[in-house]
Amino acid sequence: MSKIAGILFDKDGVLFDFQKTWGTWAAGMITDIADGDLRLAGRLANALDFDLQMQAFRPDSFVIAGTAQQVADALAAELPEWEPSALFTHLKDETARARQVEAVPLKPTLAGLKGRGLRLGVATNDTEDAAKANIASVGALDVFDFVAGSDSGFGAKPEPGMLLGFAEAMDLHPGTLVMVGDSTHDMHAAKAAGFTRVAVLTGVATAADLAPHSDVVLPNIGALADWLDSRPG
Repeated sequence: MSKIAGILFDKDGVLFDFQKTWGTWAAGMITDIADGDLRLAGRLANALDFDLQMQAFRPDSFVIAGTAQQVADALAAELPEWEPSALFTHLKDETARARQVEAVPLKPTLAGLKGRGLRLGVATNDTEDAAKANIASVGALDVFDFVAGSDSGFGAKPEPGMLLGFAEAMDLHPGTLVMVGDSTHDMHAAKAAGFTRVAVLTGVATAADLAPHSDVVLPNIGALADWLDSRPG
């Protein structure tokens, strides 16, 4: 069993609690765009598989593992008065400003992993700029050696491009690297890239959803240190 040399994290549902962060944000975004039109608000919510009353994404919502462009495209179908590129830019700007709810205290958790000599990165289907803004908002951007989004030139998960980009940038063999994710998209990307697959439960998917596709399921990234210590060698 190879010694772990680096860890690549998904962002939403891994570094940040998915529903507590994006459920609140989506409710506000939909209300703002609908501007009092309740029928439009309902259509926008349905386009995202979002429960507006509960302020939560439904378990099968494509948004959970989708790209920023996919979200913009789904909303654009209900907003013919919006120019698609303007809507994408609006959503990108709004997501960059969204209040992030940390899944665990991020700075000490990540600093502890960094202190082990691990290289750390982020691979998200959000945009790179929004990802950096979200992570910087909680003072943790400087901990990461690599941050890639779906617009960074590596493609989007479940394709393995971002993961292989991290391996190349860090000059590390994929067999020494871990992908931590909250969705099957993350796990499929990890398998394709040759990474160890670690699933966490701070997204929407359950342990039953993730276990068949992962090497281990942890409650959150705070459990990574103990998991690393438990590995042979």
